[in-house]
Amino acid sequence: MAISELQLPASVKAHALADSNSLAATLAHDVAERLRQAIASKGQACVVLSGGRSPVPFLEQLAAQVLDWSKVTVSLADERWVPVEHADSNAGLLARHLLKGAAAKARSIGLYQAAANLEAAADQADQVLADLPPIDVLVLGMGDDGHTASLFPASPNLRQGLAKVGERRCLPMLAPSVPHQRLSMTRALLATAGFTALSVQGAGKLATLRAALAGNDLTEMPIRAFLHDPLSIYWCP
Repeated sequence: MAISELQLPASVKAHALADSNSLAATLAHDVAERLRQAIASKGQACVVLSGGRSPVPFLEQLAAQVLDWSKVTVSLADERWVPVEHADSNAGLLARHLLKGAAAKARSIGLYQAAANLEAAADQADQVLADLPPIDVLVLGMGDDGHTASLFPASPNLRQGLAKVGERRCLPMLAPSVPHQRLSMTRALLATAGFTALSVQGAGKLATLRAALAGNDLTEMPIRAFLHDPLSIYWCP
């Protein structure tokens, strides 16, 4: 099965790439071009990225793009509630693979906060995100369970996290995998992005996408909240 066989809404574009290297290069090129356009039109740009292991080649490619990084703000769609030095930290991932060389000039706004508990950390992150400029580019991933960012099925705050409009920018979320405690931007904030890209690889993710497109219950598969907005999907087998 190919991505071209999916019944995608008219507002969703699909890019089928040959392999993971092509996907990383194409996505990095397209993201950088959007950031350049934002800088040209308003003097600054903001990109919100996703963590995990699969984005590493993309982050490396993005770091090599030529643009005025001093005018770029970088943030994360979600974060594991662990210090930046921890192996599971998404902020640590960005530090190692993106914020280096010329890209080190970018301004970074992280979600992790050292606090007494996850709820307090999310409250603090919510306040920090008040300084986030309008999001020009959002890059999402998707889990086999249909989660995106850290909006996981069955997480206690999921309904609030998936609300189309709301005051909260960040919420405490619980993942079924370790580390369980997460911080996630809300749909209300994520959906404000000028351009949203979804990066997925493999037949398994294609099957997840197909299942997501076949239903309407956002709490069952949170990625559904983003499949009908203007969206570009980057996929490779």
